[in-house]
Amino acid sequence: MSVTAINVRNQFRGKVKEIIEGPVVSEVDVITPQGIVVTSVITTRSVKELQLEVGREVVALVKSTEVSIATL
Repeated sequence: MSVTAINVRNQFRGKVKEIIEGPVVSEVDVITPQGIVVTSVITTRSVKELQLEVGREVVALVKSTEVSIATL
């Protein structure tokens, strides 16, 4: 299956940097070519079904209806 179109505008290409597997959910760190790390929490089942492994090229898709900002 290949994606020909998607409505998610925030897309980050990168490579899987680290996977911390848990019994139900896992953290997947994706590093972009610019060195930014995007972390996703997905089911461990999805990690296995997507055959994710360190070094694999992926696209992190970010869709949110809210972005919060705090002052420093």
